[in-house]
Amino acid sequence: MPSPTLRIRLGHPEDARAASSLARRVVRRWILPDQPHDAGQALLQRLGTRALRERMQGGQRFHLAWLGEALVGIAAMRDDSHLVHFFVGTRYQGRGIARRLWQQAMEDAVRRAGTRRFTLNATRCALPVYRHFGFVATGAEALTPAGIRATPMAFETQPEHVARA
Repeated sequence: MPSPTLRIRLGHPEDARAASSLARRVVRRWILPDQPHDAGQALLQRLGTRALRERMQGGQRFHLAWLGEALVGIAAMRDDSHLVHFFVGTRYQGRGIARRLWQQAMEDAVRRAGTRRFTLNATRCALPVYRHFGFVATGAEALTPAGIRATPMAFETQPEHVARA
């Protein structure tokens, strides 16, 4: 039986339950151990089904990666420039899914808004991934307004990114 093909599509409010489940599993495994307790619990609440559904209904763009019927990755972009959520299920990491998901989200923002500079706040476990994508730290690790320990990072698009979009 052939393995399923990776599909990436925009999320819809009816995807919120699956997105919440994946995001919360990844956060519990990789992010919470390195965060202040209260901030971590607040992050889990912000990743609840209702909260994600409301953001999707409000127009925030969620790019979802699927292998068959399984949701395996999420990239959520705010204002076509700030990557607010980026998760790939633990068992699917190391397969190039993150790169394809980032490319799709970036190209969508470039096409829609002409975005040339992207930002994010990287937790410690995600720093190597974002550096691999070409993001650079723009400051020292600090607590975000939400209390999450993260490093601010930015990525400047190159002309070839714009040409492909």
